[in-house]
Amino acid sequence: MTAPQEAQPPIVLSTTDVAQIERLLALPAVENLPAAILLADEIARATVLPPEQMPADVVTMNSTVVCLEMHSGKEHRLTLTYPGQADASAGKISLLTPMGSALLGLAVGQVIDWPGPTERRLRVQVTQIA
Repeated sequence: MTAPQEAQPPIVLSTTDVAQIERLLALPAVENLPAAILLADEIARATVLPPEQMPADVVTMNSTVVCLEMHSGKEHRLTLTYPGQADASAGKISLLTPMGSALLGLAVGQVIDWPGPTERRLRVQVTQIA
């Protein structure tokens, strides 16, 4: 689950990503998952632009992102993928994970809280689109 609505940073999505994500969210196996509901909320609050107008510093589908855990200083290099392409051992995270849905649409420099492996929330900053 991402941060409460009032604490969420603004996000920008491409029309291409929105169309593909909406098709994914309409699948019977996906449509009632908690992550699907969160993603629908993210799409609803996003600024949506044509691909040619997307800023280069925004996380889109298939972006490789470098992000920093603020409390530990640990860096992560992650690629945002669709569910069938996810491979945690290779740093490929699904859009349907809390981490994946939290990163989508963020720009370099933005900070988001997301659930960590324990109940503690992680504060993470996007530092680079690789």
